[in-house]
Amino acid sequence: MTQSEFRYAHHPEDVKKYTTEDLRREFLINDLFQEDHVKLVYSMYDRLIVGGIMPFSKALKLEPIDDLKAEHFLNRRELGIINVGGAGRVIVDGDVYHLENKEALYIGKGAKDIVFEKAGDEQPYFYINSAPAHHTYPTRKITKSDAEIVELGEEKYANKRTINKLIVNSVLETCQLQMGMTELHPGSVWNTMPAHTHTRRMEAYFYFDLEEGQTVSHFMGQPHETRHLFMTNRQAVLSPEWSIHSGVGTSNYTFIWGMAGENMDYGDMDGIKTNELK
Repeated sequence: MTQSEFRYAHHPEDVKKYTTEDLRREFLINDLFQEDHVKLVYSMYDRLIVGGIMPFSKALKLEPIDDLKAEHFLNRRELGIINVGGAGRVIVDGDVYHLENKEALYIGKGAKDIVFEKAGDEQPYFYINSAPAHHTYPTRKITKSDAEIVELGEEKYANKRTINKLIVNSVLETCQLQMGMTELHPGSVWNTMPAHTHTRRMEAYFYFDLEEGQTVSHFMGQPHETRHLFMTNRQAVLSPEWSIHSGVGTSNYTFIWGMAGENMDYGDMDGIKTNELK
């Protein structure tokens, strides 16, 4: 079964007036993983689709939603998948790709039949991002050993982390979609600090590997008008191009970042000094 939502874009002047309830309704994505369901959120921020797929008792097919007005989901799109659970399989037009925990798959424009399955006793959780595409690039599996890995942060600032660039143009070609995974080291809780914005592209964060009973405070908004959302395990949040995107947890965690927009330069960021945030 497929469930889908449509989310509009927002002017930063309007967001200044939002209550906590308003912020959570418009930017937070809950209940991504439901047994034998495909859940999709279609955002007007660069038309990114964020989704969760949980094949529990049966295989699940990625069907086109009404908002796409397309015969197949990837008629005019590309797709990134990262498995954040037990072993699973993704079958793309008959070709089988086995994904272990924290392995990724890129599927190019034009693929027609995409099916998600369990591949063992443990439950797979397939987190997906999809963006419009103008060209077909080859489908490819990306493991952590294939990733471009960057070590950032320091223990004294509680932000020591490993960045795994999985679906980025230094690893493989895509039209505009970029995805990666940042793992916080034990004792470190801050991500993406100092914060930044990049008006050339939007972003979505998905938090997981968070201990039961713990939380992440995700910061958003313009640098001088910040807001926050408290998030729990396996929740996602949309980040507009005008917004910072950073978080701090009550324990360490992992998060997946996904981006879409006109600029493919990972390092294209407009940095904000930590002591200048308001």
